[in-house]
Amino acid sequence: MEIKSLATELNTNTYPGRGIVIGKTESGKKAVIAYFIMGRSVNSRNRIFEDNGRGGIRTKAFDESKMVDPHLIIYNPVLKLDGKTIVTNGDQTDTIYDFMKEGHCYRHALLTREYEDDAPNYTPRISAVLKPNGDYNMSILKSNMGSPECVRYFFEYPAHAGLGHFLHTYKCDGNPIPSFEGEPTPVRIDIEDIDAFTDMVWTNLNEDNKVSLFTRFIDLETGEEETRIINKNA
Repeated sequence: MEIKSLATELNTNTYPGRGIVIGKTESGKKAVIAYFIMGRSVNSRNRIFEDNGRGGIRTKAFDESKMVDPHLIIYNPVLKLDGKTIVTNGDQTDTIYDFMKEGHCYRHALLTREYEDDAPNYTPRISAVLKPNGDYNMSILKSNMGSPECVRYFFEYPAHAGLGHFLHTYKCDGNPIPSFEGEPTPVRIDIEDIDAFTDMVWTNLNEDNKVSLFTRFIDLETGEEETRIINKNA
């Protein structure tokens, strides 16, 4: 499978929806995480990321007076547990956290969940778990070719220097919005500086639809973390 340019994957798709990137820098010294949200409705665009005090972030209404329905849009995208980082596009972050805290696998957690209840889109639930050594798991729970039946896919990746995988909710814009298809896309991770990486991702997201971005670099030897958050509603 061809390793793609992350910038190109982003700037050629006006609406990938919510997306997760996990990988390792070219030097092999740092693990890389990116999570972004996009929105088409006023309710979806009325959000920011903020620190949740649990090693990650939560979504929050930028203007509380404009919040119509917090269902599906207010959640913890990122949590940490025992050196592992959980990243998802919904409240399944907490489901994975709770199951792992009890000694279970992320798979067991996701077997209790399915796609979002937003027919006719049936938005997929995408999830990732980054391990302390840099290896990572990814998953997508989606409708069965647009019908209200859940199919679950799980992927397990050994970390390789300069390589990451990109998983997003939607194939492209549409009505209803078509779900992501296939395996997570292999992408090059060829930027060693978190600020340059953050800028690259943010700049290449569609200007009209992007809402917020979280990035994190983790030193695989020391565990030291660098985190960045960009909110369009600043």
